[in-house]
Amino acid sequence: MNRRLAIVLVLGVAGVVHVAAENWPAWRGPRGDGTSLETNLPVRWSATSNVAWKVEVPGTGHASPIVWGDRVFTVSAVAETEERVLFCFDRASGKALWQRAVIQSPFERKHPLNSFASSTPSSDGERVFTAFLDVHDVVVSAHDFAGRQRWQVRPGQFSSMHGFCSSPVLYQDKVIVNCDHDGNGYIVALARSDGHDLWRIARPNHTRSYCTPTIFEAGGRTQMVLSGTLCVTGYDPRDGKLLWIIDGPTEQFVASIVFNRRANLFFMTGGFPDHHLLAIRPDGTGDITQTHIAWRHSRASYVSYVPSPIAEGDYFLVVSDPGYACCFEAATGKLMWQEKLGEHHASLVSAEGLVYFLSDEGVTTVVKPGPTFAAVARNEIGEKCFASPAISQGQIFLRSDRHLWCIGAGR
Repeated sequence: MNRRLAIVLVLGVAGVVHVAAENWPAWRGPRGDGTSLETNLPVRWSATSNVAWKVEVPGTGHASPIVWGDRVFTVSAVAETEERVLFCFDRASGKALWQRAVIQSPFERKHPLNSFASSTPSSDGERVFTAFLDVHDVVVSAHDFAGRQRWQVRPGQFSSMHGFCSSPVLYQDKVIVNCDHDGNGYIVALARSDGHDLWRIARPNHTRSYCTPTIFEAGGRTQMVLSGTLCVTGYDPRDGKLLWIIDGPTEQFVASIVFNRRANLFFMTGGFPDHHLLAIRPDGTGDITQTHIAWRHSRASYVSYVPSPIAEGDYFLVVSDPGYACCFEAATGKLMWQEKLGEHHASLVSAEGLVYFLSDEGVTTVVKPGPTFAAVARNEIGEKCFASPAISQGQIFLRSDRHLWCIGAGR
């Protein structure tokens, strides 16, 4: 082999490795749906084995960690000071690089299963965007990677007996935040550069919900989809224009919507007080309540309220809050299997055809989707977990009630 060909091959392999290593920049990762393109992820670990590092995180929070390059970010609420704090850690060692108090104010009313720092940050590689509640005002902020605040705005009020948790979503030049609440609900798109309003949606029905929107290329167009405030809706994220709407099927929602490209269907799970799974065809316009629901389930043990589901291959998987994991054939809604895995509030993630279920007790069950239940591994860390996992550069990041964990050797 000549020297030039050898160099080309080496560079080609290096390029492949680089492409496979993804950041986890926001709620549910680079595509907003919990899926990762990473390979060679850890499948087995414990509190003492296959742990690269763990570090104590002051305060409490259910926000997921996010990862960009050599940085890991998360947020927490510190009861002693009433601060909502943004933390930055070194990805390789877990060393705390800096922390910044984003706001300081009295804690709001919330549900016992919620936290005062449940909104996962997002990042574009230059700034980190956060969303918190300051008594009655939503506060969205941007910090750079050195921890300097670049801007902070208050786009509107928010009122809910259960607290706040919607995470900021990045699209083009926008930071999008859903504020469905018990009042004049809205979704707002803020400029990444300085936080000024780019567009604003007045939401119908004035009912609390907590969904983070997800954005997909589906039905021949870009769609921002979410359930909440007594409806399921699709919008154009460029300008906030309504594309389609489904009435109901229930009052309150938390879980984000996912999309299965093979079946060409959106999947919605919710909620309260009624329970529904909907498979929705993505090419509708206007009111599609009677025309675009491909299949539906309303059995409570099939439905998640808080944990977001996942679409993996030919399958759609969901775990109910009490812990009944279900695998459906995505195209038809046929139940493949149901298995009790323990109470869950963390959302599902997947990589290399495997789905990771993280229970409230800190037990991660790794499952191979298929016609029958196939658990590849069951991993315990011995700490409570309500935040959803993050995946980046061959490692899994877990936020427990006490620590931030980095699982696996990585690359």
